[in-house]
Amino acid sequence: MVPDLSYLKTKDSLHVMMVCLGNICRSPMAAAVLATRVREIEGKSITVSSSGTSNWHEGQAANPPSQRTWEKAGYSHQHLASQITSERIANSDLILVMDRSNLRNVISMASNDDHTKIFLLRSFDVTAENDEVPDPYGMADGAFQEVLEMVERAVDGLLSALGVANPSGT
Repeated sequence: MVPDLSYLKTKDSLHVMMVCLGNICRSPMAAAVLATRVREIEGKSITVSSSGTSNWHEGQAANPPSQRTWEKAGYSHQHLASQITSERIANSDLILVMDRSNLRNVISMASNDDHTKIFLLRSFDVTAENDEVPDPYGMADGAFQEVLEMVERAVDGLLSALGVANPSGT
Protein backbone atom coordinates (compact mmCIF):
# COMPACT_ATOMS: atom_id res chain seq x y z
CA MET A 1 0.00 0.00 0.00
CA VAL A 2 1.30 3.43 -0.99
CA PRO A 3 2.01 5.71 1.98
CA ASP A 4 -0.53 8.47 2.61
CA LEU A 5 1.05 11.85 1.93
CA SER A 6 -2.17 13.86 2.07
CA TYR A 7 -0.69 15.93 4.91
CA LEU A 8 1.88 17.31 2.42
CA LYS A 9 -0.59 18.21 -0.35
CA THR A 10 -1.47 21.57 1.17
CA LYS A 11 2.14 22.73 1.52
CA ASP A 12 3.28 25.17 -1.19
CA SER A 13 6.90 24.11 -0.81
CA LEU A 14 8.49 20.79 0.09
CA HIS A 15 11.98 19.51 0.70
CA VAL A 16 12.47 15.86 -0.30
CA MET A 17 15.70 14.06 0.58
CA MET A 18 16.77 10.80 -1.08
CA VAL A 19 19.06 8.52 0.96
CA CYS A 20 21.27 5.51 0.22
CA LEU A 21 24.53 4.20 1.67
CA GLY A 22 27.33 6.11 -0.07
CA ASN A 23 25.33 8.86 -1.83
CA ILE A 24 27.04 8.22 -5.14
CA CYS A 25 24.71 5.84 -7.06
CA ARG A 26 21.08 5.39 -6.06
CA SER A 27 20.14 8.50 -4.09
CA PRO A 28 21.68 10.98 -6.54
CA MET A 29 19.98 9.10 -9.40
CA ALA A 30 16.64 9.32 -7.59
CA ALA A 31 17.28 13.01 -6.86
CA ALA A 32 18.07 13.60 -10.55
CA VAL A 33 14.80 11.97 -11.64
CA LEU A 34 12.62 13.79 -9.12
CA ALA A 35 14.37 17.17 -9.47
CA THR A 36 14.08 17.09 -13.26
CA ARG A 37 10.41 16.10 -13.20
CA VAL A 38 9.33 18.66 -10.61
CA ARG A 39 10.94 21.59 -12.44
CA GLU A 40 7.90 21.62 -14.72
CA ILE A 41 5.26 21.40 -11.99
CA GLU A 42 3.32 24.60 -11.42
CA GLY A 43 1.90 25.66 -8.08
CA LYS A 44 4.29 23.74 -5.86
CA SER A 45 7.97 24.26 -5.13
CA ILE A 46 9.76 20.96 -4.50
CA THR A 47 13.42 21.05 -3.52
CA VAL A 48 15.30 17.77 -3.83
CA SER A 49 18.53 16.73 -2.14
CA SER A 50 20.29 13.48 -1.35
CA SER A 51 22.65 12.07 1.23
CA GLY A 52 24.26 8.86 2.39
CA THR A 53 24.26 7.12 5.74
CA SER A 54 28.03 6.60 5.46
CA ASN A 55 30.76 9.17 4.96
CA TRP A 56 32.88 6.99 2.67
CA HIS A 57 32.39 9.16 -0.40
CA GLU A 58 31.73 12.57 1.15
CA GLY A 59 32.58 15.37 -1.28
CA GLN A 60 32.86 13.03 -4.27
CA ALA A 61 30.93 13.30 -7.51
CA ALA A 62 28.36 10.70 -8.44
CA ASN A 63 29.53 7.27 -9.55
CA PRO A 64 30.21 7.66 -13.31
CA PRO A 65 27.98 4.78 -14.51
CA SER A 66 25.12 6.13 -12.39
CA GLN A 67 25.46 9.67 -13.74
CA ARG A 68 25.84 8.42 -17.34
CA THR A 69 22.64 6.42 -16.94
CA TRP A 70 20.53 9.31 -15.67
CA GLU A 71 22.00 11.78 -18.18
CA LYS A 72 21.40 9.38 -21.08
CA ALA A 73 17.75 9.23 -19.98
CA GLY A 74 17.53 13.04 -20.10
CA TYR A 75 17.84 13.88 -16.42
CA SER A 76 20.03 16.76 -15.28
CA HIS A 77 21.50 16.99 -11.79
CA GLN A 78 24.71 18.25 -10.21
CA HIS A 79 25.93 16.21 -7.28
CA LEU A 80 28.55 15.97 -4.54
CA ALA A 81 28.13 13.23 -1.93
CA SER A 82 27.25 14.21 1.63
CA GLN A 83 26.37 12.37 4.81
CA ILE A 84 22.95 12.57 6.41
CA THR A 85 22.65 14.32 9.76
CA SER A 86 19.88 14.68 12.33
CA GLU A 87 19.61 18.33 11.32
CA ARG A 88 19.10 17.44 7.65
CA ILE A 89 16.41 14.96 8.69
CA ALA A 90 14.63 17.60 10.76
CA ASN A 91 14.79 20.11 7.88
CA SER A 92 13.26 17.72 5.33
CA ASP A 93 9.54 17.25 4.74
CA LEU A 94 9.94 13.80 3.23
CA ILE A 95 12.85 11.34 3.35
CA LEU A 96 12.93 8.49 0.85
CA VAL A 97 15.39 5.70 1.48
CA MET A 98 16.61 3.07 -0.97
CA ASP A 99 16.77 -0.04 1.25
CA ARG A 100 15.86 -1.42 4.65
CA SER A 101 19.37 -1.27 6.12
CA ASN A 102 19.64 2.44 5.41
CA LEU A 103 16.03 2.94 6.53
CA ARG A 104 16.96 1.56 9.95
CA ASN A 105 19.99 3.85 10.08
CA VAL A 106 17.96 6.94 9.19
CA ILE A 107 15.22 6.11 11.70
CA SER A 108 17.83 5.61 14.43
CA MET A 109 19.14 9.14 13.79
CA ALA A 110 15.72 10.79 13.60
CA SER A 111 13.67 12.20 16.42
CA ASN A 112 10.44 10.32 17.15
CA ASP A 113 8.47 13.17 15.54
CA ASP A 114 10.42 12.74 12.29
CA HIS A 115 9.74 9.00 11.92
CA THR A 116 6.45 9.69 10.13
CA LYS A 117 8.18 11.32 7.17
CA ILE A 118 10.65 8.49 6.41
CA PHE A 119 9.72 5.87 3.80
CA LEU A 120 11.27 3.45 1.37
CA LEU A 121 11.22 5.04 -2.10
CA ARG A 122 9.79 1.93 -3.73
CA SER A 123 6.82 1.94 -1.38
CA PHE A 124 5.38 4.40 -3.92
CA ASP A 125 5.65 1.89 -6.78
CA VAL A 126 2.45 -0.15 -6.81
CA THR A 127 3.98 -2.62 -9.29
CA ALA A 128 7.04 -3.39 -7.14
CA GLU A 129 7.41 -6.94 -5.88
CA ASN A 130 10.30 -5.84 -3.63
CA ASP A 131 10.40 -2.56 -1.72
CA GLU A 132 14.16 -2.04 -1.98
CA VAL A 133 16.26 -0.37 -4.68
CA PRO A 134 19.32 -2.65 -5.07
CA ASP A 135 22.78 -1.12 -4.96
CA PRO A 136 24.33 -1.25 -8.46
CA TYR A 137 27.79 -0.10 -7.26
CA GLY A 138 30.49 -2.04 -9.09
CA MET A 139 28.03 -3.74 -11.44
CA ALA A 140 27.60 -3.53 -15.21
CA ASP A 141 25.78 -0.61 -16.81
CA GLY A 142 22.64 -2.73 -17.22
CA ALA A 143 22.21 -2.82 -13.44
CA PHE A 144 22.17 0.99 -13.36
CA GLN A 145 19.52 1.04 -16.09
CA GLU A 146 17.36 -1.36 -14.06
CA VAL A 147 17.75 0.85 -11.00
CA LEU A 148 16.77 3.92 -13.06
CA GLU A 149 13.59 2.20 -14.22
CA MET A 150 12.71 1.27 -10.62
CA VAL A 151 13.33 4.83 -9.51
CA GLU A 152 11.21 6.27 -12.33
CA ARG A 153 8.22 4.09 -11.41
CA ALA A 154 8.57 5.02 -7.74
CA VAL A 155 8.82 8.74 -8.57
CA ASP A 156 5.66 8.44 -10.69
CA GLY A 157 3.88 6.98 -7.66
CA LEU A 158 5.35 9.62 -5.38
CA LEU A 159 4.09 12.45 -7.56
CA SER A 160 0.67 10.85 -7.64
CA ALA A 161 0.68 10.48 -3.84
CA LEU A 162 1.60 14.17 -3.56
CA GLY A 163 -1.33 15.05 -5.84
CA VAL A 164 0.79 16.82 -8.43
CA ALA A 165 0.70 16.39 -12.18
CA ASN A 166 3.45 14.20 -13.57
CA PRO A 167 5.03 16.07 -16.50
CA SER A 168 6.65 12.87 -17.82
CA GLY A 169 3.20 11.67 -18.76
CA THR A 170 3.83 8.21 -17.35
